[in-house]
Amino acid sequence: MSDIFATSTSFADLGLRDEVLKGIEDQGFEHPTMIQSKLIPLAIEGKDIIGQSKTGTGKTASFGLPALHLIDTDSPFACLCLVPTRELAIQVARECRELGKHTGLKVLPVYGGQSINTQAEKLKQKPQIIIGTPGRVMDMNQRRLLPYDKIKLAILDEVDRMLDIGFRDDIRKILGGMKQRHQTIFVSATISPEIEQLARKYMHKPVDLSTTEASSLTVSQVDQSCVGVQEWDKRRLLHHVLDVEKPDLALVFCRMKVTVDKVAKSLQNKNIDAVTLHANMHQGARNKVMEKLRKRDVRVVVASDLAARGIDVDDITHVFNYDVPEDPEVYVHRIGRTARKGRDGKAIMFVTPDQSDLLLNIEKLTNVEIVECRFDDFKPGVVVVERRWYEQNRHQFPYSQWSPFEIKGRYSHKEFVANRLAVSGVTPEYKDDKGNVISVRSGR
Repeated sequence: MSDIFATSTSFADLGLRDEVLKGIEDQGFEHPTMIQSKLIPLAIEGKDIIGQSKTGTGKTASFGLPALHLIDTDSPFACLCLVPTRELAIQVARECRELGKHTGLKVLPVYGGQSINTQAEKLKQKPQIIIGTPGRVMDMNQRRLLPYDKIKLAILDEVDRMLDIGFRDDIRKILGGMKQRHQTIFVSATISPEIEQLARKYMHKPVDLSTTEASSLTVSQVDQSCVGVQEWDKRRLLHHVLDVEKPDLALVFCRMKVTVDKVAKSLQNKNIDAVTLHANMHQGARNKVMEKLRKRDVRVVVASDLAARGIDVDDITHVFNYDVPEDPEVYVHRIGRTARKGRDGKAIMFVTPDQSDLLLNIEKLTNVEIVECRFDDFKPGVVVVERRWYEQNRHQFPYSQWSPFEIKGRYSHKEFVANRLAVSGVTPEYKDDKGNVISVRSGR
């Protein structure tokens, strides 16, 4: 765990005030993580900072603790922390409240999906620390409920993700609205040229901690592996791997919300305790899932990337990348949900034959070789094709190439014309009479 914790340093060595140290002690923390040991003293000195750290190494406390140290109860709206998602706003606020319970500071999350009137009433109580998503922060500012000119400390958490999901203009407007001299801290798992450009424009001589981390962007406690699978077999493989691995608490990441729902339903049909988490769910439903996670009242959460950004639960044992992310930085954030705060964890990625380039990009970014694992007792399924399609096309291919197919039933409602066949790991596609590609159906 030497790449996570600064075991020769205590939190008292970092210069934090007694009220903050007492909150840290109540939470049972003994030593700061590496990013905390570097960032906190600089933040206390009032420096602008660009901080890069692996996901799961205590980034929230790295900026939350100096905020609790620097801000006093007589300074309303003194700290604004921007985060990309509602769940993360709730999570960061919760952690700051727990760490700062002896300081007397009020911490308020503001985010879309909750009543504006409810949050407006709480803002009228003049909290010292605001944790918010950019859209709702701008809304409250326009209503004259969240003044930018009071801010002494501006923090941007997960800057990379905020830029990815289209908050760049909002960020510029918010930072540009702070005309007074203030301290700014950027924290992110990855640092892009665009983040560096933002820093040059809105920071004053920032200290760059982005090069002080180990060469790998993922913590060594994550056992990373991949398994080759055909697209139509991924659900069956997930059922099998869950049975073999028997995770205490697992996250399954899918690219699309519709896939999240389908995968969760297939698990539930196998009597596996699974729930969904994605952006189309009402905030109340998402909050209930998060509460189940914290209480460990669920075994598997099937999630989209955006909705899962607020998951900061220490006991997640496994992360399954059901879909390989097209952006390798998303992979870093996904597997950072496990092996948190020095614990061990496993990350298994399902890779189809045409995704080798995506896998290579992830390995290049993380500087980690993702080893291939095999589940020898897993038996691949068959692809169901219509009998009429089979009769029309069988003469084009040697018999040996039909082994993964099951000929089933009569011709139903559409005439499928082969676009290409699943041979040597190529995913089959079919087109209807209008040329639209129809996904292959799997025999399960």
